[in-house]
Amino acid sequence: MDIDQLVNITSRAWSLPILASLGAGTPGRQAPLLAATGANRTAFAQSMAHLVALGLVERTPGHGHPLRPEFRLTAAGAGVAVMAQRILSVGEGAELLRRTWTVPVLAVCQRPRHFSQIKRDLGPITDRALSGALKQLHGHRWLQRETDTEQYPPRPLYRAANAGVEIAHAAYLASAYAR
Repeated sequence: MDIDQLVNITSRAWSLPILASLGAGTPGRQAPLLAATGANRTAFAQSMAHLVALGLVERTPGHGHPLRPEFRLTAAGAGVAVMAQRILSVGEGAELLRRTWTVPVLAVCQRPRHFSQIKRDLGPITDRALSGALKQLHGHRWLQRETDTEQYPPRPLYRAANAGVEIAHAAYLASAYAR
């Protein structure tokens, strides 16, 4: 899995919780998944449609009502579900994990990176979105910010820290698993 796929998967708030719940054995019906994830119906439906479009989840053939279908993980979705379970096992900051850029930024920041390097690696991210993500992750202590004083002018370096290292490592393992 490359960084663009990771960005695409995490672009919906409830994608990781849905994948993790299905991977953990939660029945693929709407009610159990809603209870397991805590999502509202509209956001759940949008995230599920997104996962189906990505080919990570599919409707279970021959089961469920047309208005209340049942879902299951595809082969590709099973590998991503393992990543989602590892990421969500961090336990703290579930609301931050549902943000679009949290996991991709942490995945890129496994080693020290400058703002421009992160932006280059994350393609479609805007300066404002990246700046906001870096501030939130630093405030949550998932990202460490150091100043590189050997360059002129001094520039900040960002690196995953604490629980951010575990999340970045889980995303890295998923990319290695997908190859």
